[in-house]
Amino acid sequence: MRKIVLAGNPNVGKSVVFSQLTGSKVMISNYAGTTVEFTKGSLTTENESFEVLDAPGTYSLEPTSKVEEVASTLVDRADIVINVVDATNLERNLFLTTELLEREVPLIVALNMIDEAGHKGVKIDIEKLEELLGVPVIPTVAVSGEGLKELVNSLPRAINRKKASLNTSDRWAFIGDLVGKVQAVVHRHHSWLETLQDASLRPATGLPLAAVVLFLAFQLVIGLGEFLHEFMEDYVFEGFYETLILYLSEALGGRGFLHDILIGQLVDGAVDFEESLGVLTTGVFVELGVVLPFLAVFYMVLGFLEDSGYLPRLAVMVDRSMHRLGLHGYSIIPMVLGFGCNVPAALAARNLESRRERFIACTLMSVAIPCMAQLALIVGLVGRHGLDYLAVVFASLFFIWVVLGLIIDRVMPGYTPSMVIEIPPYRIPSFKAQVKKLGMRIRGFLVHATPYILGGILVVNILYTLGIIHFLGVLFAPAVQGLLGLPGDAVSTLLIGFLRKDVAVAMMIPLGLTARQLVIGAVVLAAYFPCAATFTVLVKELGVVDMAKSAVIMVVTAFSAGFILNLLLDTVIPAAYLAVGLVVLSLILPMVLGSTSDRRELSDLDETA
Repeated sequence: MRKIVLAGNPNVGKSVVFSQLTGSKVMISNYAGTTVEFTKGSLTTENESFEVLDAPGTYSLEPTSKVEEVASTLVDRADIVINVVDATNLERNLFLTTELLEREVPLIVALNMIDEAGHKGVKIDIEKLEELLGVPVIPTVAVSGEGLKELVNSLPRAINRKKASLNTSDRWAFIGDLVGKVQAVVHRHHSWLETLQDASLRPATGLPLAAVVLFLAFQLVIGLGEFLHEFMEDYVFEGFYETLILYLSEALGGRGFLHDILIGQLVDGAVDFEESLGVLTTGVFVELGVVLPFLAVFYMVLGFLEDSGYLPRLAVMVDRSMHRLGLHGYSIIPMVLGFGCNVPAALAARNLESRRERFIACTLMSVAIPCMAQLALIVGLVGRHGLDYLAVVFASLFFIWVVLGLIIDRVMPGYTPSMVIEIPPYRIPSFKAQVKKLGMRIRGFLVHATPYILGGILVVNILYTLGIIHFLGVLFAPAVQGLLGLPGDAVSTLLIGFLRKDVAVAMMIPLGLTARQLVIGAVVLAAYFPCAATFTVLVKELGVVDMAKSAVIMVVTAFSAGFILNLLLDTVIPAAYLAVGLVVLSLILPMVLGSTSDRRELSDLDETA
């Protein structure tokens, strides 16, 4: 089976073309770095079947990073290369095209987003471009599928016309001459989207816009998520699922080891889905009734922000602040992704330039960014005691994120370079792509989370039955009670946290904790160690040594934060005042202390002078 490789710059719609050609379920995102590893699919025409590979987005075939190395390798092994080119940025995209023309591989150019080019007043002579390049050029609109049939039909016309290699200056001269012959730009007025693009990059308007976007996003997640949670609890679990569980309980005789494992303890002949602690009661309820409603809404909002092109603009707006923590603005993308799931957030961090940046980003994300599954449980458990206690949890995590970033930035050698990031235009997201992405992410959560959630409940039940939890509780009770002010039974939640953090938070439900204890428990569980899935990815991304260092930082930070909160919440300081104080300190400290990057830049200026 012959191989077709899709090659192109980031943000040219390459993954959309791949999805349309193969029907494969792949992520389609509108910010740089979505396609980190290549994806496989298949395409069958009337005469032949092909294996289609979606190569990582790259600007050049001369590798300067792992991503570009993968792209270059795939191109060399291809039978046909489809070079996806952004028609709105023809000159920049043709740099890669000219490099592909110098490789011994049949080539077709898919001139994508030709509709957007027209809207911007860019007119391209397709026939002239095809003549000058010497390979087929097919105009496409990948989102709607326009031109993709013609692209497939042109596969037999793929041509291998190896050109002599050019140096960089000659290459740009050739491209400039070519673009001058095939492209014309006519005057046009800014559209409302382009006006919004400009406004979102100016500090005076961009920062307030960022605050509004993030506020509305989280309001939607919390508000709609809570509505869906109550609907699931009232109509699905208490109205339908409870009846099935009671039938099963009766069939199991209402007692016994298997009954306690699967169903847990009934309360007055009824199922308490929060406290029964059975695999089929609390386990299923936590995943589908508590976590999934919030997670689905978050993924819906995240998908819109990705495909609209807003996330890179958010990166520009926070670049200055992130530099003070040893990172640059692009690091905000792993942080935002972390609120959905820490695993894709850790994978997104690989696009950061240096090992130092990746270490800081992954550590801060693991310590202070709870995933949506965990976040949903924290909101549900702590929020019922009042918004002031919930504010303390979030203010504490924000404070930890800032202070830990300042400390690591000063302790770890090196500095953070300036950010270079491509900013795509605003686009109205495709409804079809949004639904597809949402379904994929929910499916991925159910597939990957279910074993951990149900397995965690199962392990806890068995440990309780065998008396091991009681033994560990007695053993570590002095430390847990003395440092954190939590009961000895809370040891079980810390143990389960190594498997799944959201399950660990759910384990606090049967303990009957006070509001103060719930705040401490939520902060410690959020900060002290990543779940098993995230831990596995971090070992792969950071290496064993750096992951061990990061783990030590997490444990020390978590228990230090828990100890300090135990002291502060035991005083007469109201929770609301404590939350405000932590936020104010978090904002003041970076401005007062500066960053190693700032000091390095000043040093460079002094040396130049």
